Amino acid sequence: MGVDRLIASRARMIDASGIRRVFDLGAKLKDPNNLSIGQPDFPVPESVKDAAVRAITGDRNGYTQTGGIPELRARITAELASDLGWDVSGPVSGTGDHAAMLVTSGTSGGLMLAFLSLLEPGDEVIVPDPYFVAYPHLATMCGATAVKCDTYPDFKMTAARVAPLITARTKIVLVCSPGNPTGVVMSSQEQRELLELCRSRDVLLISDEIYDLFCFDESRTERDVAGKTRCPSAARAPGAWEHVLVVRGFGKTYGVTGWRMGYVAGPRAIVDQIAKMQQYSYVCAPSPAQWGCVEALDQDMSGVVRDYQARRDLVVSRLREVTEVALPGGAFYAFPRVPEGLGISATQFVERCIERNTLVIPGSAFSTRDTHLRLSFATTRTQLERGLDVLVDLMRGSGG
Repeated sequence: MGVDRLIASRARMIDASGIRRVFDLGAKLKDPNNLSIGQPDFPVPESVKDAAVRAITGDRNGYTQTGGIPELRARITAELASDLGWDVSGPVSGTGDHAAMLVTSGTSGGLMLAFLSLLEPGDEVIVPDPYFVAYPHLATMCGATAVKCDTYPDFKMTAARVAPLITARTKIVLVCSPGNPTGVVMSSQEQRELLELCRSRDVLLISDEIYDLFCFDESRTERDVAGKTRCPSAARAPGAWEHVLVVRGFGKTYGVTGWRMGYVAGPRAIVDQIAKMQQYSYVCAPSPAQWGCVEALDQDMSGVVRDYQARRDLVVSRLREVTEVALPGGAFYAFPRVPEGLGISATQFVERCIERNTLVIPGSAFSTRDTHLRLSFATTRTQLERGLDVLVDLMRGSGG
C-alpha cells in the first residue's frame, strides 16, 4: 500500500512536539535531574481517588449526558457563580440571557472543540508567542492560521500588542494566564484592556485558565464575587460572558492530568455548538473521573500552591544570579534566557544540559525564537536543586 498518499496534509503540517524529543532523550539517562515535565508531582487527594474508585465499583462506567453528570455540573455552576458571577445554570442547549457550561475531556479537548466550532479554512486565531505547544496545531487541524503575538520580554499578551494583528479574518484571541511556558500572570488592567479590544473588534476572547488556582500570593490581586482573592481574569468584567469563553480544568490543580477533565463556559450559542461537536467526537468526559472531580472541588489545595511558590522563589533566586528570568506568578514553570554571552541557541544549551544528566525544554518548542528554555519546578526538591546547580554552572560558562 502506498501509505504516503493516504496521509492528510494537516497531519504532515504538524511536527512532533519538541517536548517529546527531550523525553525520548531523557529515557536514555539514568536518574536524570528532570525539570522538563509539566505535570504536578503531588499525590492526588485520597478522597478524590476514593470517589472515582466508588464510581467504578458502583458501575458508573457508562456514558453520561454530553454536558456532564448533574452532580458535577451543579458544583461547577456554583463555582462560576461564586467566582465570576456567571449564571451557567440550565441545559447546555436552549435559550436564556445567561452563559452556558459544558464538561469536556480536558482543557485540550475543550479548546479543540471550540476551534472546530468556530474556525474555518482561512480564518485566523491570535495566540501568544511563546505559546502552549498545542495552540498553533489546533488551528492547523481546522485549516485556519495561528497568528503569533510576540510577547517578549515580559511575556504579556497586551491589547497594544494584539491590536495590529487583528484582521477581517480574525475570529479568536487566545490568552493564557498564568501562562505556559512562562508562568507569567497578566494584571487585571491588562486583561480588561484585552477584553475591551476584542469587544470593539467583534472577536471572541478565549481565556485558557488551566492554572487559575495555581496562582501565587503576589498575583492574587482580584476578588471574586464571594470575596476570595483570585488570579486576574477578564471573565470577571461586567457582561464578560457574552464575549469570553473560559476554559478550565482539574488536571493541574488536583494532580489528575491523566483523567482528562475540564470544562468550558461562555456564550450559550457557542457552547451549544461545542456540545454538538463533543457528542460526535468524545461523546462525554470520562464517567468515573467526573465523579472524582465532584469531590475534587471540595479540596483545599492552598498548601500545595504555597509549596510550589517556595520552589518558584528558589528557582528565580538562583537563575537571576546568571541570567534574565521573568517572575512566574503562577503555574510551575520558569522561562529563563540563555545568556547571550554563551553564543549558543537554547537548543544547543539543552544539549549541554543533557550531557550533565539534566532535562529542560528549549524555547523553540514553544516559540519562533530559540533564546530561552522552559524548566518545570514540579519535581522533588533534590532534583530541583541538583538541576539548578547544573543550569547555573552552564550559564556561567563552566563545563561547556
